[in-house]
Amino acid sequence: MTALTNFLSGWRWPVLALAASALILAAAHAFERFGGLAPCPLCLRQREVYWALIAMTLTGLAIWRVVPKRRFLVALNVLIGLVFVTGVVVAAYHAGVEWKFFPPPAGCSSGGANPLEMGDLDAPISIPLCNDAPFYIAGLSMAGWNGVVSALLAAASFAAAAITFRSYRAK
Repeated sequence: MTALTNFLSGWRWPVLALAASALILAAAHAFERFGGLAPCPLCLRQREVYWALIAMTLTGLAIWRVVPKRRFLVALNVLIGLVFVTGVVVAAYHAGVEWKFFPPPAGCSSGGANPLEMGDLDAPISIPLCNDAPFYIAGLSMAGWNGVVSALLAAASFAAAAITFRSYRAK
């Protein structure tokens, strides 16, 4: 068994996917808190995918702990992969809005302040633009990189499901 197969087999991949999601959320919050980059509505939508994955994976691991069936673990890995695919779709849409391929959704076009900060409650709220990427690294915005990372994690999830399935079939 190779090192990669070892990481993707059994309960390890759901735990690693959980840790990756938590790390991605921590990075997003760090960019917001320490980098001063207020999230637009599509940025917040991308975070929702990771929060959902964390809740689903924790629930799945708790159930698997009570009923440790390999087929359940295969299904959990497939579901984790599908959630990451959802993250790819949301990130691709956001990147498409930034590149002006798609129109921004309603509520993404006023620009300005952080909607999560409490200020003067009588002042109008300005929301960061969804089509204005704060920076690009190697030609991709944060949304673009989020899509790349989500795609890699989805591929790893489906590989983990296949590896777990094969080990189930072998027994």
